Formats: sequence, structure tokens, C-alpha cells
Amino acid sequence: MTDLIAGIRVPDSAMARAATQLVRDTEDDLLYNHSRRVFFWGALTGERKGLKYDSELLYIGAMFHDMGLTEAHSSPDLRFEVDGANAARNFLRSYGVPQQDIDDVWAAIALHTTPGIPEHMRPTIALVTAGVEMDVLGIAYHDFSHEQRDHVCAHHPREANFKESIIDHFANGIIKKPLTTLGNVKADVLALKDMNYVRQNFCSIILGSAWPV
Repeated sequence: MTDLIAGIRVPDSAMARAATQLVRDTEDDLLYNHSRRVFFWGALTGERKGLKYDSELLYIGAMFHDMGLTEAHSSPDLRFEVDGANAARNFLRSYGVPQQDIDDVWAAIALHTTPGIPEHMRPTIALVTAGVEMDVLGIAYHDFSHEQRDHVCAHHPREANFKESIIDHFANGIIKKPLTTLGNVKADVLALKDMNYVRQNFCSIILGSAWPV
């Protein structure tokens, strides 16, 4: 695997190749292509900002960031982000990766739907979220050239109905554990897709707690 897309080379280590195969075998085409695009947007952001980042760690973070949406890696009661982070941690441990690098990839995945925090952290963490935000929300869309956007999407296409489909994927991955959406953006997904969903309210939880005052 020596892909060079938009000037970014995909890591070609045994670990990176194994990660690609694992994700390819686990996720459908939409999530796989989305995850690959997240890597390229993250790497291009790092290049643009002059950040010193580890391409292989960024790749693992990008490729595993939505694994928690899949049945194979979904737990009954943890946030899907944590499920994906745990899957990546187990994978990295099997390759003897240093603990700080594992921690960075874990945090990158666990925090990728928590805006306003990852951008202030180490590059692996910041750039996974930057890649996700570009691909899903279009944040910093115009900071990428037409050529960069076209080249990445030529190799890893966005489906014609990607916007609706990615929301459906989010909903399908979390609909059985709605309590995991408290305080994160996935509450909006269930509010749109699940007519029985009741959004939790932070202030109501405070006021209804066991504390007498």
C-alpha cells in the first residue's frame, strides 16, 4: 500500500496494512471511505499548519474512529467513541506501541465528537478531529484546494447521499444506548432519527439529584 493522494502518502508499515484490512473487513464502504478521507484531511491540515505529527498514529486514529459504530466493536453501554478507542488501544498494544502513543490515539478517537477540546491537544488528537470535522461538517472546507478535495474524493468517494447516510450510520450505532448521548453531539442524531428518544437535560439531572439542596 503506497498510495499517494493529494500529496499525502498512506503509511506502509505492517501495522498500518493490518489496520486497513481490519477496518475494510469490519466496516461497510461508506464508513471505510469516510475513515480514509479523515486521514487525508487530518494530514493535510497538519501540513498546512506546520505541525509535526506521526503519520502512522494519525492513520490508526482515523481508521478506527468509527469502529464503535459496528456490531463487532459495540458495547452495550459505552459511548461509541470509547468503543472505537478501546478497539484501537487493543490493536496498538498487540504491536507493542509505546503507551503515550496509545494514549494519544485513544484520546483522539474518544474525543472526536467533543468540539473545542482536541484542537488544543497533541497533533494526533487534534488532527483526527480536524479530519472528522472537515469530512462530516465541512469545517475548514475552503482551506483545502479544489485539487486536494477532488483527488481525495476521487480515490475515496462520498456517496451521493453521504450526508443523510452518515447520520443513519450514527443513529444505527447508538440507538440501543441513548444514555450515551448525554452532553455530546449524538443527542442531535437521535432527536432526528428516533421518535421515541427523550433528550436528557443536564439541569434536570442536577435539580433531580439526591442532594437535598
